Amino acid sequence: MSVRIKICGITRVEDALAAVALGADMIGLNFYPPSPRSLTLEHAQEIRHAIGRRCEVVGVFVNADREYIAERLGALRLDLLQFHGDEDEAALAHWPVRTIRAVRLRGEPPADLITRTRADYVLLDTFHPQLFGGTGKTCQLDGLKDLDLSRIFISGGLTPENVAEAAALRPYAVDVASGVESAPGIKDRLKLRSFIVNAKPTR
Repeated sequence: MSVRIKICGITRVEDALAAVALGADMIGLNFYPPSPRSLTLEHAQEIRHAIGRRCEVVGVFVNADREYIAERLGALRLDLLQFHGDEDEAALAHWPVRTIRAVRLRGEPPADLITRTRADYVLLDTFHPQLFGGTGKTCQLDGLKDLDLSRIFISGGLTPENVAEAAALRPYAVDVASGVESAPGIKDRLKLRSFIVNAKPTR
């Protein structure tokens, strides 16, 4: 099966529709208020309504209260929850949908990274002292070549130019936000198209 593609940080209905039409398997809706890609619940509902069930929708949260997450999970019928902060393992437990644990790497990932977490998937991102995702900093791929990536999302600085290299490692998914934007939260259709074509060259 070819690598899945997640377009994260969607803020506009037209960008969500474009991503789905071009072949994205998932879109990410950000609920971390300091982020320029953060959405209100009402705005997120507009996007969800527009795309229906044509792709999976991931809610992205950073150190959020369980009640806050649960409200959005129910209102938006989210397919997955992504925990992108400093949440402990208890925060990932007992959800009715699949979960993604984001790990912000300072170097190579530890060998037991996947087995340590309760999450269904692990998203590898690059570390930034102030930011949780969307930094544009490139993930180092060399350290991933000997790992089982069947439950891994590769993220961090992916662009249309380098996504083929990441996809060749056969992860579960590749994840992009800033790499297909013309401005924070504004997706560029040509970059979206190139990213998806390059990640799935057999399409």
